[in-house]
Amino acid sequence: MDTDIIAKRVLIIEDETSISDIIKFNLIKEGYQVDTAYDGQEGLRKALESNPDLILLDVMLPLMDGFQVCKKVRETSNTPILMLTAKEEEVDKVLGLELGADDYITKPFGMRELIARIKANIRRSDFMEDKLNAPADVQTFGNLEIDMNRYEVRKNGTALDLTLREFELLKYLAEHEDKVFSREQLLEEVWGYEYYGDIRTVDVTVRRLREKLEDDPGEPRYIMTKRGIGYHFRRP
Repeated sequence: MDTDIIAKRVLIIEDETSISDIIKFNLIKEGYQVDTAYDGQEGLRKALESNPDLILLDVMLPLMDGFQVCKKVRETSNTPILMLTAKEEEVDKVLGLELGADDYITKPFGMRELIARIKANIRRSDFMEDKLNAPADVQTFGNLEIDMNRYEVRKNGTALDLTLREFELLKYLAEHEDKVFSREQLLEEVWGYEYYGDIRTVDVTVRRLREKLEDDPGEPRYIMTKRGIGYHFRRP
């Protein structure tokens, strides 16, 4: 049992009781507190009322699908969301990330992998909370101001609404200005663990960042593509 997560609460929103029960059993063994919901409406209500430390969210749910739940949760909460999908189709993964999910895992999955992702996402969220209380560390790049400690970004003085993952990717690239990283390197360094998912996750996050940072996302000034290699941050 990992003693540093004893008080952490996970909400499982999954309509297949056999899957929900085995995840719950293993998480309780690891020291987590666990709540469950079996449809999207119940899951959304519990997510908003109980403020869990992480939400495991199935895509295919009765009454309200996982994408709708994710979108609603993100309107008021930055709770880490790990989406569960039975499909390998890129559109499901991309849509979940576009709506603000932090991660996804495709069924069938190994319990060890799932628990590793849960721990990584909760610890990252805790780290962000600690950083919010730290002194400001604002760095300026062109018309962008990035507060490295408080996870805030302003463009021309206006605050941008970035997800935790988007900010972490921006921060990492900006801290290593002009250094080119492959997608695999970014998954390992920014996502924080050996990533079993699709490297297109990086491409989706970069695209979302460009839409928020750039005047013209098609002609970026900050996050640059190195064809055949990966991405780097450039001071304009």
